[in-house]
Amino acid sequence: MAGEAIGHAAEAASHGGIDLLPVVALLAAGVIAVPLFKRLGLGSVLGYLAAGLLLGPSGLEVINDPASVLHLAELGVVMFLFIIGLEMEPSRLWSLRKQIFGLGVIQVSICGLLLTGVGILLGFAPAVAFVFGMGFVLTSTAIVMQILGERGELSTDSGQRMVSILLLEDLAIVPLLAVVAILAPTGGEETLVTRLTGIAIALGAIGLLIFLGRRIMNPFFSLLASTKLREVMTAAALLVVLGAALLFQVSGLSMAMGAFLAGVLLSTSTFRHQLEADVEPFRGILLGLFFLAVGMSLGLATVWANWGIIALSVVAYMLVKAAAIYCIARVLKSSHGEALERAVLMGQGGEFAFVLYTTAATAGLIDAPTNAIFTATVIISMVLTPFFIIGLRYVMPKGETQSMEGVEKADGLSGKILIIGFGRFGQIASQPLLAMHHSVSIIDNDTEMVRVAAQIGFKVYYGDGTRLDILHAAGAGTADVILICTDKKEQTTRIAELLRDEFPLVRVMARAFDRGHAIELVKAGVEYQLRELFESALTFGGDVVQMLGATEEEAAEVVAGVRDRDRQRFELQLAGEDWTGQNLLLSNARDQAREGGVVLSEEAVEDSVAKSAQPAS
Repeated sequence: MAGEAIGHAAEAASHGGIDLLPVVALLAAGVIAVPLFKRLGLGSVLGYLAAGLLLGPSGLEVINDPASVLHLAELGVVMFLFIIGLEMEPSRLWSLRKQIFGLGVIQVSICGLLLTGVGILLGFAPAVAFVFGMGFVLTSTAIVMQILGERGELSTDSGQRMVSILLLEDLAIVPLLAVVAILAPTGGEETLVTRLTGIAIALGAIGLLIFLGRRIMNPFFSLLASTKLREVMTAAALLVVLGAALLFQVSGLSMAMGAFLAGVLLSTSTFRHQLEADVEPFRGILLGLFFLAVGMSLGLATVWANWGIIALSVVAYMLVKAAAIYCIARVLKSSHGEALERAVLMGQGGEFAFVLYTTAATAGLIDAPTNAIFTATVIISMVLTPFFIIGLRYVMPKGETQSMEGVEKADGLSGKILIIGFGRFGQIASQPLLAMHHSVSIIDNDTEMVRVAAQIGFKVYYGDGTRLDILHAAGAGTADVILICTDKKEQTTRIAELLRDEFPLVRVMARAFDRGHAIELVKAGVEYQLRELFESALTFGGDVVQMLGATEEEAAEVVAGVRDRDRQRFELQLAGEDWTGQNLLLSNARDQAREGGVVLSEEAVEDSVAKSAQPAS
C-alpha cells in the first residue's frame, strides 16, 4: 500500500516536468536516519544503509533502479579520495611506499589466496572462486575512510597504514580486471593483445595527468583566481576532480585513483585549501548518496532465495579475511589492539567488488544469479561492519589504543632532570636546560608526540607520569629536579601528589593552569609553579606600555610592580587571608565610573576588584 501510494505521488509529480519525490525522499532519509543512528551510537554509515534499504525495491520502492543512483553516487568516493590526495604531499606519499607496496601487497595476496580457497570449498569453480575472493579482498574505501575521518584517525600511524592498504587495493582493480578478461570464456590472443594495449593507454593517462598537474593546473587556478568569482573557482575544482576521474575511466583505470592522483599533484599548491573547501560539500552529499544506493541495492528477495549460501559466504569470508589481516598485522609487529581494530575495520568487502563482479558477468565468467549472490554477500558485510565496530569498543584492550611502533618505553632512565610531558610548554622549557648541557630525560604518554619529537631530533620515552612504576623507571628517585609540564590540571596534580608521597626529597617544578590550580599544586608539595599564561601576558602588557610611549626602564618597573603585587596576593590567598582591601590588584573600575559621572566608594571598588579577580588572574 505504501509503495502504491508513493508510486501515485511520483506519477503525479512527474506530470509537472520534474519528479522531485525521489530527491526529497533521499534527502529526508539522510537527514532523519543519520542523526538518529549517530545518537544511538550506530554511526552515520549504518544510518545511510538502513535508509537506503527502506527506500529501495525491498522497502517502500520509492526508487526502483538503485544501479542508476549507485553510478552517480560513486562520484562521492571519487571526491573523497581527491580530498585525501590533497592531504598527501608527494614526499609524504613516498614515505609510505613501503606500506603501500609492502604491507598492501602482502595483505591483498594472502587474503586473496585464502578467500579463493574458501570459494572453492563452498563449491564454486576455481576461476569463479578467484573472482569472488578477490572482489571481497577489496575493502570498502568509503566505509573505512568515513569512519577514520569521523574519529580523526586519518593522520595517525595506524590510520596511515590502513590508507596505504586501501590505496594498493584500489590500484589492484586494474590488474584484476585484466585477469578477468583473460579468464573469461572468450579470452584468447586477441583479448590479451587488447589488454596489453589497454595497459599502455593507462600508463599514458597517468603520464598525462602528472604533466597537467605539475605544469598546467597551478597557472590555470592563478588565472581563475584573478577573476575573484567564487563560483568560477568551484566549477574549476569540480572540473579537475571529474576530469581526472573521466581520464582514468576511459583509460580503463579507477575513477577514484584518478581523483586521488589529481589531489596528490595539487597537495603542494597554494590553492589546496580553497579546492578542499569547494569540493567538500559535494563530497559529503555524494558519499552519503553512495551509502544510500548500497542499501537500496540489497535485494531481500535474492537474499531470501539464497539465504543459505549467502549467510555461509558472509560468515566464512569475513572471518577468514579478518583473521588473515590480524595475523599479518601481528607478524609485522603491530600491537594486539591495532591489529584487532584493522581486522574489524577492513573485514568487509567493498564498492570495487561490484565493478569486478559486473565485469566478470559481462565477460561471461559468472552468470546473473551468481553475480547477485556475490553482490549480496559484499553488501551484507558492509552493513554488518558498523555493528562489529561498536562491539570492538567492548573488547579493545585498554592501554593498547595507541600504536607502539617506533616508540621506546621509559625504563632505567638516569637523567638528572626529568621532564614529564613534552607538549608546547615542555618543549620550550627544555631548551635552556639543553643549552647548558644538562642531562635531561623526557617522558610523554602520547605515542604520536613521541614519534613527532623523534623526527625533530628529541629522544622522548613513552610513559604515563600518573603511574608510580613509570616514575621509578623514568628515574624519578635519582633525579635532581622534576618538571611537570603536562597540560591537564588533574593529571598534573596527581603527579605532584605521587612525587610528594614517594620521592619527598626531589625538587618539583610544575606548570599550573590557572591561579586556583597553582594554589592546589603548592599544597601538593610543588616547590615552584608557574601559571602557563602569566609571564607571556606580563610581557605582552609591558610591550604595549612601551608602544604607548613608556621607556624600556619604565615598562620594566611597571611589570616588576605588577609581578610583586601578584606575589603578595598569591601568598595571602594561599594562607586563606582576605587581600581585597590592600590594593594588590589594579582596576579600571574607578576610572570608568568617573568617565560616566559616578563616584565609587572604596567599598564598591574593593567589591568590584574582588569579583574581577575570581577568574584565573
